[in-house]
Formats: sequence, structure tokens, C-alpha cells
Amino acid sequence: MGLPRRTGIEWFSSLPACLILLLFVFFATTTDFHNKALQLGEYFWSGYYQLREDPERPDCNPMVDIESEVDRVAERRMDDEIAGLLGESEVDRKAVRRSVIAAQRACEAAHLQYQATKERITTPVRLYRSMEQGLAELTAVGLNWQRPLLILLVAICAATATLGRHQIAIRGIETRTDYRVSYSAQTIANLMLLASSWIYRNHVHQAMDVVPPARDMLNLLWVLCFAVLSAASVYRLLREPTDLRTGGSIPQALTTIPLYSVMCFISGAYFLSFGYMQGIGVYLGALMEHAEIFVNVALYVWAGMMLKQTRVATLVFDVFRPLRMPPELLATVAVVVAAIPTAYTGASGIFVIAAGAVIYHELRSAGARRQLALAATAMSGSMGVVLRPCLLVVVIAMLNREVTTDELFSWGAIVFALSAVLFFLVTMLVNRQSEMRLAPMGEAIPEMLQALRPLIPYALVVAAVVLAYSWGLGVGLDEFSAPRILPVMLLSILVFEAIRFRGRALPQTAGGQAHSGFEPSLRHATSDTTAEIGALLLLFGLSISLGGVIERAELMGLFPDSVASPWLAMGLMVLLLVGLGMIMDAFGAVILVSATVASFAYQSGIDPVHFWMVTLVAFELGYLTPPVSLNHLLTRQVVGDEEVRLARTEASGGSFYQRHERIVMPMVVMGTALVLVAFVPLLLYAL
Repeated sequence: MGLPRRTGIEWFSSLPACLILLLFVFFATTTDFHNKALQLGEYFWSGYYQLREDPERPDCNPMVDIESEVDRVAERRMDDEIAGLLGESEVDRKAVRRSVIAAQRACEAAHLQYQATKERITTPVRLYRSMEQGLAELTAVGLNWQRPLLILLVAICAATATLGRHQIAIRGIETRTDYRVSYSAQTIANLMLLASSWIYRNHVHQAMDVVPPARDMLNLLWVLCFAVLSAASVYRLLREPTDLRTGGSIPQALTTIPLYSVMCFISGAYFLSFGYMQGIGVYLGALMEHAEIFVNVALYVWAGMMLKQTRVATLVFDVFRPLRMPPELLATVAVVVAAIPTAYTGASGIFVIAAGAVIYHELRSAGARRQLALAATAMSGSMGVVLRPCLLVVVIAMLNREVTTDELFSWGAIVFALSAVLFFLVTMLVNRQSEMRLAPMGEAIPEMLQALRPLIPYALVVAAVVLAYSWGLGVGLDEFSAPRILPVMLLSILVFEAIRFRGRALPQTAGGQAHSGFEPSLRHATSDTTAEIGALLLLFGLSISLGGVIERAELMGLFPDSVASPWLAMGLMVLLLVGLGMIMDAFGAVILVSATVASFAYQSGIDPVHFWMVTLVAFELGYLTPPVSLNHLLTRQVVGDEEVRLARTEASGGSFYQRHERIVMPMVVMGTALVLVAFVPLLLYAL
């Protein structure tokens, strides 16, 4: 029996990436098992923490002769020269006796404790603690290997994105000139990253007599990562595809340079001007301090791509189809519902990558025009970043003592409601192209109830996974556990569908292709994941480096310590925060703002909770605003350049708004929300 027929990318990219992602889930779940094992050990054997290791016999003598010991201690103190210098000419034998008796009693207690502990370590305890300590060792292995595995994942996925032309840029490659300019820039950027990482590693060796092996391994892995990435870009540069159009112009071709390359050029030029060539390498090393966040990003994207291989999204939309909602109203429902999973992913861009293709496909299937579907997809993650239990809000509260998560989430619910209402009003009033006519409720409700029936098995699978973690391991589904629970949930759904549809006609999945069973579905999901993870993590990494440039250049220091008018301060903050949202990922931007301009806002009279609500909305507007408009780039990344081109063609004869609805409509919604969130509360406390 031969090996399955797979492409080279699947063998050398998808398979290793899948194994690494499974290891992340496995090690994270092992930690949960270990915590539960400790709890069960304490439940069955009170004081289990004392039984985890064999006790050491106390080295004191519980049968000591009191009088002899008193004489010995007294004699030793008489011979103590320091005591003589302090004027102690006589020894207080009563005090010595009390001390000796107390020491003897403590010794007896220690021996009794030793004997009692030894007697409690029975064969069942030994067997149980062997299992528990095995889990502890696995947990330690997972923690030790998390960072190296993350770098390996970045190397594999970034190389895949490079080979597959999946890097995130303002415009996709269409002509040969585009191709040459884009891959020339990528090659230069990758060589800069390679050089910076190599110089940083050498600098560490020169600065330290002994470099910890773990640190040196990470530095070496970064060097290997960028060596692989450089080789991939050179290979692509030398092998020009034949399906590209001839011609093209240099100015247009510059927009096809990936954003990470642009950030690399800016960061590299700045650091090079100061002779600090290892600068980018330093900040990439600092990225490892937040390794868990980037691991979570990868797991969220993987879960989203597995969702695309299931029928879940299609079945959910089937529930609403009997209402025969106009596409504009359905888009509102989709964006509002998408806020819930966005709150778990922690950032809108992550959600767009993970589930944007599903939302776009379902909106198009329901009759939405391409411009509207693209706008809704780009905004699908923008509303949930203020809802519980968004990790980004938790990070804000951790970095800023002036606010709490309860305060932020309470106001976040209001901001979410405002954004949802604005989206509904704009879609229904500005460019509605269909009648607002719903099906009669008497007809729609029975059909909706009927459409709910196929979802029941999926709900049971989801409930089983959630309850297994909650009851079995004591881990609820929240912002901290979601990255490891959601992949398990989606894997379980894929297994369920593979069993349910075995030997039967395969229905369509949410991604639009025929359901193909567990292994092919997992393989296709991972293949989609690798390119998206590579492009996204590389962008996040260079975003941190760019943030380092902003910090080192003290650009934020151009702001005064405070201004007299909160209104002026808020205006300045809005402009700055939207600008940061255009060029930085959310987590890096929050860290930068917390360390720099947050104090300016507080001292200028802006309420801290108000300031951070404005920050979150401003970031989202930045992600939707040209010239970068990251969420639109990610939308194009997951739906394809062809759909964007068709959207332009479809609306070519309309008004300016209709031709550019996918860009203008999200800006109108989030821009209006930002103005209201920023300035209306000032009426309450800043007049």
C-alpha cells in the first residue's frame, strides 16, 4: 500500500503545521489535565501536595538528653568571643533550657510528620502521583517547546505564504512588473531580517560569557527561519509564472509589496541609521515574550478554517432564510452575530482571517451584492472587540490600573449596541437596493423551527466538548481557554460529519465545496491555515518592530504632558489612534499606547474608561481606512482577488458610494461611532 497522493506543499507544509498546531492544543490541554489531577489528588488524599515526593528524614535527634544538651550549648556560648565583646559574661541556663526543649519538641513533631507522611504514601498514592507527575513533565515540556515550535510554525507558514503569493499587500499581483517588484522587495526584506537576526545572535554571544542554551536555540531558529524565507522568495523571484499579464507600471507595482516588507524597510532604515543593525532581531526576540498570544492567533485561524469545512455556518444561515430578509438586513444580522466569536478571538483581523470566507459565501448565497458582502465581511470582526470576554480588553486592564475589565466590558456593551444600530441604519437607508419585506411570521416560524433540527446534533457535539472541559477538567469556555477548546470543538464536528455522512451523498460545506470526510477536510483546512498564519504572524512580528521604532524615535514625546482642554486632547487622540490602527496590530498598539500617550489623556481630563473605549473604536476605524485598511486586505486574502474585481465591475455604473461601498460604508459606520463615542461623553463630564 503506497503513500497517499499529496502535493509537496501538503507533505512539507500542511502536515508539519498540523502536527505543530495539534501539539499546541495537546500541551495546553495537558496543563488542564495536570491541574485537575492535583485537585483530585487533594480530594482523595488531604494534603496531597505533601505526598507528591517522598519525605526526607529529619536529621535532628528527638531523643536528645536535655541536661547534656543544655550543658553543651551553655559551654559553646561561654566560648563565644562575640558574646564576650557584647558584655555577656554569664549564660542564662533557663533560657538555654527553654530553647533546647522547644527544639526537641520541634524535632519530635518533624519526625512524627515524617513518619505520618511516609505511612500515607501507599501503593495507590504512588501509582497516582506517577501519573500526575508524568502530566507535570508533559506540561513542562510544552512550556519549554512553545517558543521553538512557534518559530518553526512561522518559518513553515511564512515560506508557504511566500511560495503561494499569499503575503498581505495593498494590491494583489496581476502583472509581471508587479511580480518582479513584489518579490524583489520580499527578497531584500527577508535578507535584511536574516542579517539582523544573525547579527543579534552574534551580539548576544559577545555580550554574555555563557549564553543559555534555550535562548541561543531561539536566536538560531530565527536565523534559520529567515534563511528559509529568503530562499523561498529567491526561488519565486527566479521562477516567474506564465499566467501573468505583461506590462504594468512601477508606481502600481509598489502597492503589491507586502506590508511586512514595508515595515521591515522602515524599521531597518531607522535602526541602520544608528548603527543598530540588530534592532529588528531584538524586537523579534521580544515577540517571544508574548508567544502565547501568537500561538492563540494560529489556533483561532485554524479553528476558523475548520469551520469553513463544516456545514455549521450554512445551517445557521438556513435558520434565517425563511424570513426572506433583504440582503442588507441579513448583513446586519451576520455582523452582529459575528461579534460573539470575535470577542473570543480578541482581534477583528484574526476573525476576518478565520471566518471571513464563510460569512462572505453565505451572504452571497443569500443574494447580497458583492460590495455589501465584502463590506460586511471586513466589518464582521469590528464590533466584538469591546464585548466580554475579549482578550484585548483584558490586556488593557492588565497594563492600566486606572481601569477594570468590568468597567470596560460594561461600556463596551453600549458601544457594541451603538455600532450595531449605526450599521443597520446605514445599510438600510443609504444604499438599500431591495424592499424591506419579510415573510409572514405564520409561514416563517414553522420553517425556522424545522431548520433548527439539523443543528441539534451539532449543538450536542459542542455541548459535549464544553461540558467535558467544564465538568471533567474544571475549565470554562472563556478568552483564556477558547484557543484550545475551539479547535477540539471543530475537530469533533469534523469527526461527527465524517461518521454521519459516511457512504452518503456529501452536502455542501460553508466554504462552498463538497464535504469530503474527516482527513481531507482537516487537510484542506490546514492547507488554508498555513498561508494565512504565515502572512498574519509575519505582519504582527514586523508591526512590533515598527512599534519599537515609534517608541525609540520618541514620536509620542512630541505630545505635551497634558493640555487644558479635554476636547482638544480628545481630538488629538482620535487622529493619533486611528493612525496607529492603520499601521499596527491591536495588541502591539495597546502596549505602545499604554506606555506612552495614555497618561497624556488622563492628565488632560479624559476619563480612563472613556479613553480606552475610544481607543478600541479608533483602532477598528484604522483597520477599515485606506490606504492600508488591513481588514479589507484580509478580506481580499480570504475571498480572493477575483471577487474584489467582480465587485468593482458589478458596481461600475453606479454612484461613487455604490462603486466604493465596501470601503465607504464601514468607514461611515465606524467613523460615526467614533465621533459619538469620543465626544458625546465629554458633554457629561468635561463642560
